[in-house]
Amino acid sequence: MVMKIKLRGLSYDYVLSQGQSKTTWLLLHGFTGTKNTFRQILPVLEEDTVLTLDLLGHGNTTSQADLSRYAIEEQCKDLAELLDQLGIPKVSLLGYSMGGRLALAFTLRYPERVEQLVLESSSPGLKTQDERQLRQLQDQTLANKLMEQGLVSFVNDWEDLALFSSQKKLPVATQEAIRKERLSQDEEGLQKSLLGMGTGSQPSYWNQLSTISCPVFLFVGALDTKFCQLAAQINPHLKKGSIITFSEVGHAIHLEAPVEFSGALKNLDNRR
Repeated sequence: MVMKIKLRGLSYDYVLSQGQSKTTWLLLHGFTGTKNTFRQILPVLEEDTVLTLDLLGHGNTTSQADLSRYAIEEQCKDLAELLDQLGIPKVSLLGYSMGGRLALAFTLRYPERVEQLVLESSSPGLKTQDERQLRQLQDQTLANKLMEQGLVSFVNDWEDLALFSSQKKLPVATQEAIRKERLSQDEEGLQKSLLGMGTGSQPSYWNQLSTISCPVFLFVGALDTKFCQLAAQINPHLKKGSIITFSEVGHAIHLEAPVEFSGALKNLDNRR
């Protein structure tokens, strides 16, 4: 059942499915995603408690917030407030792409609240200020285009990015479900998300990776060469890091290989 909750004055949509095991998963979707992003892998987690939500500016969570509230540090505070209100002391945390950047930031800010961290096709941000400034300009251009040309045009261009080319091999019904989720978004929310917590706006977390004490699993698709390279650079900095590579898939592993993704999640306890 979809529920609404006020977090530091803002309305969020979430779903909490109670399981019998002691594990609670918090699943964080990517840009243009929603609380339904991980629907294909939920059956493997049915014994666990699973918490999903629409992140700020996505799905049915409000977009009516100052741009400053979209900063990744502020969204970490919202997640902590969510767990506090629901009485959840600690989670296993899975984040995809943008959600992975948020998951990493949350783990660094609240290490005592994270049992294990799964980063799917994600990064610790850009290493230099010059890189971040360039990316901010690119995100600003993208945000302007979204507001000027509208959501449909934006989604059409988004789906044509090389990053998502492997998704064109998916069954038509799956592609249509992904597109429907993207088109369900609010233009203002996506614009603010791009500007407030885009890769160019977030801090670089590279120098903090070595402070993470919990197990960290880096999920990457073999066809997603950029993030395979990133995972290879990230892993040596981690105390308890593992790279898990999925063959013949790209950026959105949970969509392109849900059976293999689910199997890997189920097997995490054997890798810790």
